[in-house]
Amino acid sequence: MLLGLSLMAAHKSDGRVIMVPMSRSPLATGAHWPSPNADAWTDAYFSADVETDGPIPGPYSMLSFALVHAGSFDGSEYSRPGQFDTTFYAELKPISESFEPEALAVNGLDRNRLAREGADPREALTRAAEWVRRIAAGRRPILVAYPLSFDWTWMYWYFVNFSKSGSPFNHSGCFDLKTAYAIKAGVPIARAGRDQMRHELLTERPHTHNALDDAIQQAELFANVFEWKPDER
Repeated sequence: MLLGLSLMAAHKSDGRVIMVPMSRSPLATGAHWPSPNADAWTDAYFSADVETDGPIPGPYSMLSFALVHAGSFDGSEYSRPGQFDTTFYAELKPISESFEPEALAVNGLDRNRLAREGADPREALTRAAEWVRRIAAGRRPILVAYPLSFDWTWMYWYFVNFSKSGSPFNHSGCFDLKTAYAIKAGVPIARAGRDQMRHELLTERPHTHNALDDAIQQAELFANVFEWKPDER
């Protein structure tokens, strides 16, 4: 036991938990945690939407994606954008020959055109990571999706594999809007689909399966849910 020294738990990569002095922890050194200024502890939200040609990245390709700045939260106040017009959009070259016709039928993207004209994923994801960090401006970037699992899987995989600077959201900077709604509404996940949400939270924007359109719609929905006070209904 170390006398007169504050200890904290640290998780090793092999799953072990060890106790380390606070002076050697990331919290103390700032090596892996945000520096203790107001911006570093503020979330900057980015609504994400992807259109793909299959269920998982690697065997299949992400054909387009969009990111929309959706506000920030410092722990006490949520700042809603005046307009959801700070956006990033890209259409990508496919990375494999495999695709599911059903997926293309939904998003309407021309895979052959993208093979000729789409952006190189390395260039597009590197630019996207730089854009997220610039817009976040020292705040912690958080990816928002509804549901999170699909869009996060694709965005994180593509950032890790293609962005020169890796993922701007690190490995866990994410927010599941579906879970947030379920908790606020007091309903199970099975009753938290978009078509089951309370009417006053919905937007007038259509869901088009264009990544930019849908990311903007989702950003507005996120802001509505974040500001919603169910007890006042």
